[in-house]
Amino acid sequence: MNVRRLIPVAAVSGAVALGMAAVSACAGSPIATDRKDGRLDVVASFYPLQYLTQQIGGDHVSVTVLTKPGAEPHDLELSPRQTVALSGVDAIVYLKGLQPAVDEAIAQSGVKHTADAAAMTSLEKHGTEVDGRHHTTGSNSSHSESEKGTDPHIWLDPVKYAQVARGVNRTLAAADPAHRADYQKNTDALVKKLGALDRQYRDGLKNRTSDTFVTTHAAFGYLAERYGLTEEAISGIDPESEPSISRMRDLHGLAARHHVHTVFFETIANPDTAKTLAGDLHLTTDVLDPLEGITARSKGDDYIEVMRSNLVALQKALGAK
Repeated sequence: MNVRRLIPVAAVSGAVALGMAAVSACAGSPIATDRKDGRLDVVASFYPLQYLTQQIGGDHVSVTVLTKPGAEPHDLELSPRQTVALSGVDAIVYLKGLQPAVDEAIAQSGVKHTADAAAMTSLEKHGTEVDGRHHTTGSNSSHSESEKGTDPHIWLDPVKYAQVARGVNRTLAAADPAHRADYQKNTDALVKKLGALDRQYRDGLKNRTSDTFVTTHAAFGYLAERYGLTEEAISGIDPESEPSISRMRDLHGLAARHHVHTVFFETIANPDTAKTLAGDLHLTTDVLDPLEGITARSKGDDYIEVMRSNLVALQKALGAK
């Protein structure tokens, strides 16, 4: 994995850094450690968990996100100052295994209330990163378990995401029992919205002419399994991995066999490989957003809106009517 180190802002005095805030090089805003407004101080590791925390916490929480919008969350690194600052927050919401720097910092923080999204639903092993292959249905059995990588992209399945929401609710309620009822009410409303999104996907993808879609980043395995689709990824779970020559050759063949018309790329990764494959095969390209952050290029202002945009893109690519 290519690691792009994010350089922290200029150092502030030790007393300020330890007692008040540590500046987050990734989020561009401080991690507050001594709030006086009565709100719960929560750190979320990246956008999908920030969204859940804000939706559930409402006015009772102040949320800082560690991963800057548009940055690759897998590559996040924290400065020593940021790690120290985490020890002063009330709660942390993260996904263990996605961002090793965050996992390490949490282990050192001593924060009592932590919500690990990976522990709130089942994670599965999708595909392999040995040659860029990634299969979500059918041919998984042709690869050994040692070749497969655990897929962290649970938030792209609305059903699994709702399970994580319930877990985040429990963590916030434990950290702030006085507002337990409000957190539960907000969680119920969010789970209802996610249930409606799930139904929109089920209904919207019913009458399709193809089940197979091609994407650069193997991020959509859970989504594919949920709705009976097959994802064929150019690269592996790691969005920066390079496909092998044999993988590119395989994609040429399957595109014809499965009537693939579109090659998907994402907003924050280099689209060159997708565009090259599409050009070779005379296919179109489109965006399928893994929702690792919201930027000006996102087709929507929040998780629900971007997921609906993804549905429209899939309907078009799969010939759904």
